[in-house]
Amino acid sequence: QVQLVESGGGLVQAGGCLRLSCAASGGTFSRSTMGWFRQAPGKERDFVVSITWSGDTTYYADSVKGRFAVSRDNAKKTVYLQMNSLKPEDTAVYYCAAVIQVRPKLVSRDNEYNYWGQGTQVTVSS
Repeated sequence: QVQLVESGGGLVQAGGCLRLSCAASGGTFSRSTMGWFRQAPGKERDFVVSITWSGDTTYYADSVKGRFAVSRDNAKKTVYLQMNSLKPEDTAVYYCAAVIQVRPKLVSRDNEYNYWGQGTQVTVSS
């Protein structure tokens, strides 16, 4: 079992930045591909970014490419999402997710992740 706890959400003006954290416990974090997803009110959950074990391979949704940056610290069992140049359309609950893998592979579909955090709210005002 892997437990995930997100933090760092909040209210920010358009153009501002936030840094989300996702702390993991239990399981094998160093063998987990991690992902960030978001869900806006009344909408489906959308993929944001995936990062493999070593952190050197990432995959971003087009909507956040160039503005968001994911990283991880396996020693701290934490994955981060630096969000810059935020827009009102980035407003959503942000979730981190984990899937333990035998071989590292980027994952963009939410049904391939086994573990989820409770989410953290990000609100961007115009």
